Amino acid sequence: MDWQTPEDSVPSGIITEANRRSLLGKPAASGAWRIGDPEGDRRFASLGTLRLEHGELPGTRIAYETWGELNEARDNAVLIVHALTGDSHVLGAAGPGHATAGWWQGIVGPGMAIDTDRWFVVCSNMLGGCQGSTGPSSLAPDGTEWGSRFPYLTVRDQVAAQAALTDRLGIDRWAAVIGGSAGGMQAVEWAATHPDRVERLGVLASAALTGADQIAANTTQSEAVRMDPGFHGGDYYDLPDGEGPHRGLALARRMALLSYRSAVELGGRFSRSWQSAVSPYGGEGRFAVESYLDFHGNKFTRRFDANSYLVLLEAMNSHDVGRERGGLASALSRVTARSLVLAIDSDRLFPPSDQELLASHLPNGLDGRRPVIVSSEYGHDGFLIEEALVGAQLRRLLAS
Repeated sequence: MDWQTPEDSVPSGIITEANRRSLLGKPAASGAWRIGDPEGDRRFASLGTLRLEHGELPGTRIAYETWGELNEARDNAVLIVHALTGDSHVLGAAGPGHATAGWWQGIVGPGMAIDTDRWFVVCSNMLGGCQGSTGPSSLAPDGTEWGSRFPYLTVRDQVAAQAALTDRLGIDRWAAVIGGSAGGMQAVEWAATHPDRVERLGVLASAALTGADQIAANTTQSEAVRMDPGFHGGDYYDLPDGEGPHRGLALARRMALLSYRSAVELGGRFSRSWQSAVSPYGGEGRFAVESYLDFHGNKFTRRFDANSYLVLLEAMNSHDVGRERGGLASALSRVTARSLVLAIDSDRLFPPSDQELLASHLPNGLDGRRPVIVSSEYGHDGFLIEEALVGAQLRRLLAS
């Protein structure tokens, strides 16, 4: 895997010496996109002050990208919501402004499952992120980074920002809202909060609520970041290269990767193989899977921000579509969209039981009140990697 390949969208692999050399040098204090960096294919919408569930966020800006053309009736728009550490760059090459190539290039594009010759496709960087939308690395009204002062966000706040963007784009109703993992949480909230604005709903490897197991995993990752001496309580943006919270962020990413991939894939790919001819038994050698985790943890710090990671994990923890709506069944009963719920049979992060619960309460499922279960060795990331299998199901949804 090279530096410009999104690690979530390809199978795991042995780390080469060329891979290792690509990460030589000290990482910046933050891997966030900052004002003055190349914009790439991003567009920006200024939303003014956004009211949050717990306060407000002045000067809110959303970065987004589009593909295809909005038709005269304005009824062919599809919203894609990215996962926790994704961004708006669904489709396109790596280059100035985009550290990695598009993360769903086998799904979105001309003639693809989400056909940009037919659909006007929009993907925004979620609120609280670090790739152009307002987040902790953005400048506050006083001209310095928000850092530790950035407000607490919920999934509903993130959907509110997307709804404001939708209004700016002049779109009354989405032909489909599609998201996986954390993006699937937002897709569910879209359908429950704005049922009249969502014609079709696609939820991939996600859930109606974040359970105790997921909250526990998120909390452990958050603590790994906070315990890094370079974190400085969240105010680290002026630190020299190599002195930010990159060790804690890399460790959190290693933890996350263990839930994103399956034991079958890791065992088949690496087994107990050594990374090099140097023995890992009492010496300086390493097992190949250790080097895999090290590489991707270190790579991640070059494109992400530690504060954003914490804000987005907390937003995930807030997710419960039934909160203050009379419970899960009551909340989902208001969804009018034709729905596809897709599960990955080897998913350790959001196991199929989560999708079964969600699908059982959606009134207009393509498959009744059952999810589609895709068989894959890749675990949670299967919704990104299994392009043919996932694409076939998305074609069904968009044809419905």
